[in-house]
Amino acid sequence: MDALSQGSLSIDPGKRAPLAVQVVRQFSPSRGGLEDVVANLSRQLCARGYRVRVVTLDRLFTAPDRTLPARETVDGIEVVRIPFSGSTRYPFAPSVFRHLKDADLVHVHAIDFFFDALAWGKFLHGKPLVATTHGGFFHTDRHKAIKLAWFNVTTRLSALAYRRLIACSAQDARLFRKIAGRRVVEVDNGADIAKFRNAGATKPLRRIVTIGRFSSNKRLDRLFDALSRLVVHEPDWRLSVVGVPGELSEAELQRMIGQRALEDHIDVHVGLSNEQIRELVSGCSLFASASEYEGFGLVAVEAMSAGLLPLLHPNQAYEDLAAKHPEVRLCDFEDADAAAGTIHSAFLTLARDVPGYRARAMRAAEGYSWDHVARRYAAIYTEILGGVAPPEWDPATAKGSEGNEVAANG
Repeated sequence: MDALSQGSLSIDPGKRAPLAVQVVRQFSPSRGGLEDVVANLSRQLCARGYRVRVVTLDRLFTAPDRTLPARETVDGIEVVRIPFSGSTRYPFAPSVFRHLKDADLVHVHAIDFFFDALAWGKFLHGKPLVATTHGGFFHTDRHKAIKLAWFNVTTRLSALAYRRLIACSAQDARLFRKIAGRRVVEVDNGADIAKFRNAGATKPLRRIVTIGRFSSNKRLDRLFDALSRLVVHEPDWRLSVVGVPGELSEAELQRMIGQRALEDHIDVHVGLSNEQIRELVSGCSLFASASEYEGFGLVAVEAMSAGLLPLLHPNQAYEDLAAKHPEVRLCDFEDADAAAGTIHSAFLTLARDVPGYRARAMRAAEGYSWDHVARRYAAIYTEILGGVAPPEWDPATAKGSEGNEVAANG
């Protein structure tokens, strides 16, 4: 049976809807790319007849003193939150096993405590396991030797318990095939392309937006350096920074902006809703990311869906994206002068044919729609569950579900 062929699906009307438990360290009200993926996938699975439960931690890493409700329904999705101790990088939460008893399949998101614990504890729960890689734990080069050793020993052994490892990017597929071979399936991340569809400026504006968590690997300092070179010659350049605090606070960003005397050229927006971001994007022509590492580049796809021209630092994920889509422009933010030159050149190219570029970018983004991506996930589930799809499975019911809002700022 071809695991990814829709022709392999059969429906047993006498069987209850299977329960797919999604295990992820952070979920709503946390905001980020990982949370966005789990929320969109869960909604799509519900539309395809699955029952879905998200098991997550009971405190946000950004607000560790606040304990969230133990149980809640979020956008129709059952959410169970459990206590944890230890590091946010590897949170220890053994009570996860209590919430798997009625599961038909357990889907772990990211490579962390849950990935290892559910693998080594499979004799306790006995459930079929799948995992999505989400970049592993190589988001920075810090402690790289230790990470490689852990990956080649602990992660390799844990991976033996998983029926499928779903690599959400080409770089993840290359990496995880080294330890799991043919059990790795590449399925690019889905993007909520309805969220900002067609929102970008329809005329050329020297306005850039960057969207994402304020993390050190995003290298906002380098983006600010490039802007400082641009405004010397063209003082109408503006940059909007949209996101939520991570390793960097809003105050630290404002300090970085002040050091470069860019107060009149950069505005910082924290915790905006999707509607507010869409309004802001309507005044921009370009999207930029100086990030040193990305698991996939989800926000760049969302930028294309808006009709923006993405200018992306050449990390591996962005290089893979640019290789697929000529609408993406690579920009070396490590060299501020060169980056400024690339941005200027890209803007002039865009200005020559804004309608044509916007149409091509939006068309390229369509291939990452959650309807398309969720079909591949559902086919993998069907294979693991013995070829039987949920009794209420109907592809038509999933159409249009992407328009629901998920607050995720990369």
